[in-house]
Amino acid sequence: MNNDWDNFLWPYEEAVRELKVKFRSLRQSFLTKGEHSPIEFVVGRVKTVDSIKEKMQRRVISFDVIETDMQDIAGIRIVCQFVDDIYKVVDLIHTRDDMEVIEERDYVKNAKPSGYRSYHMVISYTVYLPNGPKKLLAEIQIRTLAMNFWATVEHTLNYKYQGSYPKDISQRLKSTAETAYKLDEEMSLIKDEVQEAQKVFTKNKGKEK
Repeated sequence: MNNDWDNFLWPYEEAVRELKVKFRSLRQSFLTKGEHSPIEFVVGRVKTVDSIKEKMQRRVISFDVIETDMQDIAGIRIVCQFVDDIYKVVDLIHTRDDMEVIEERDYVKNAKPSGYRSYHMVISYTVYLPNGPKKLLAEIQIRTLAMNFWATVEHTLNYKYQGSYPKDISQRLKSTAETAYKLDEEMSLIKDEVQEAQKVFTKNKGKEK
């Protein structure tokens, strides 16, 4: 059975590898031109077999429809400096010919009750296997550095509490999510100054021996 799972997940692993390269190359294209990149960094992962099985049981998903009903087996996370950058990345993804946007959910403007903020996109992406092309779904999460920090902490706590947080923890999480978003708003107000300083820093760094 392990071999069956390996065969099933291999195309998703290939998709994550390719998507990471493409988005990292997109970031580099901005930097090479001396422009601000809306992409700060990119990471990706393929769900573990245990995680897939748990979700199949929780959502009552049978294996024969897993490729269409489970949209996040392949996951890409794009982290940005500013909130405006999130929407620039969204627009860039929409213009690409090598991926098709199937679904999108804006949790930046419409935060979840927990305080979670992020922009989610589900794309259809084609990988080319030895036996031909295969279309599969991948989820892209786009968020700021502050949102990513909060979501990482919340994800870690979820392992301990399995989503059933004590009231005080739940309140603190929501409060800190709002604080993180206020930080993003404040940083947006000085975005031009920050970007100009980054250009000067990068230029001077290149002159260092």
